[in-house]
Amino acid sequence: MSSRCPILEAPPDARRHCPPPPPRARRYARAFPGPRRGARARRRAAHRGLAQVSISVPGSPVPITGQSLGVIVAAAALGPVRGMAAQLLYLLMGAVGLPFFAEGASGLERILGATGGYLVGFVPAAFLVGLAAQRGFDRRPWTALPLFAVGQLAVFAVGLPWLVLSARLGVAKAVGVGFTPFLPGGLLKAAIAAVLLPLAWRMVGPRKV
Repeated sequence: MSSRCPILEAPPDARRHCPPPPPRARRYARAFPGPRRGARARRRAAHRGLAQVSISVPGSPVPITGQSLGVIVAAAALGPVRGMAAQLLYLLMGAVGLPFFAEGASGLERILGATGGYLVGFVPAAFLVGLAAQRGFDRRPWTALPLFAVGQLAVFAVGLPWLVLSARLGVAKAVGVGFTPFLPGGLLKAAIAAVLLPLAWRMVGPRKV
């Protein structure tokens, strides 16, 4: 048997021979029961599902989607490195043709297009949220809300300049079609995550940060 004896991978009859897992592994096992790969697959499926929640905004090339909600929740759960890696993998899978982007879109041209900056912005947003979550900012609603709002803004920090350059829009026009219409939805998604994450961590148990 491997000396690692991962808590989520060892067969049930063999786990009694394993050394006691670290507290974080026990919390992970309670929060995400079943094989580790299955848990990752469920998070990817949730992210893809939120990407298909898409509402067109009149006059704007950028739809309102649930993607950024999935990004900040996954980043808070995974931490900065794995959260960022998950978003890079998401972009890669969409770029090679899997229908993971909003409205079932895919392909490298979608990333390089006018709205691609919002997709690329998921990567720094995941890193920032994951880094702050490691320090416990996602454990209380009054600290989680500003954290997740900043995570939403990180997406726009990449998406807006990208939109200006790709669509050759003026700054004021880009803000009008690529930022202002999304403020209410962004705040709502940040509020939803700020309520759900502290509740989830409370159910899992105390967490070392």
